[in-house]
Amino acid sequence: MNAIDLLIKQHRELEARMKSWGEAREAAEQRRIFEDVGDQLTVHLASEEQVFYPAVKARRTEDILLESLEEHLSLKRLLSDLLELPQDDPTFEAKFKVLKEQTEHHHKEEEENLFPKVRQLLDGDSLARLGEEMAALQLKLRREGEPREAVSTQTDKAAPLK
Repeated sequence: MNAIDLLIKQHRELEARMKSWGEAREAAEQRRIFEDVGDQLTVHLASEEQVFYPAVKARRTEDILLESLEEHLSLKRLLSDLLELPQDDPTFEAKFKVLKEQTEHHHKEEEENLFPKVRQLLDGDSLARLGEEMAALQLKLRREGEPREAVSTQTDKAAPLK
């Protein structure tokens, strides 16, 4: 699957999973969904930062990429806060809703601004190779277990644009 198609697919999956959190009836189910969202979001952000963004860095995309990295930092900070909160904390639901809204905003900006430019910059074979590299990194992070737990060490500043 090419990199853009992979990212868009993951955007929809993540959005659906976040929506299901609000529909869950029991605290244990909400917790499982939250942990899944945390892992999905973490591996998605890592593959963008370590593979996709460096590969598409060009003068016509650098401003978008720098903004995206700052948005990633905001998402990581929210996720880190949520990981520290007990689920019955009165602010947990509000923070999760903010995480959901900011995630959806970030997805929209990528899909409307970054991805069309990247489609012009890279051919199909390059996008396919990037997709494979991103999927491999995501699989590695998942196999290492609970990728969300690494987020708290990534909240000081935005990831560098390599």
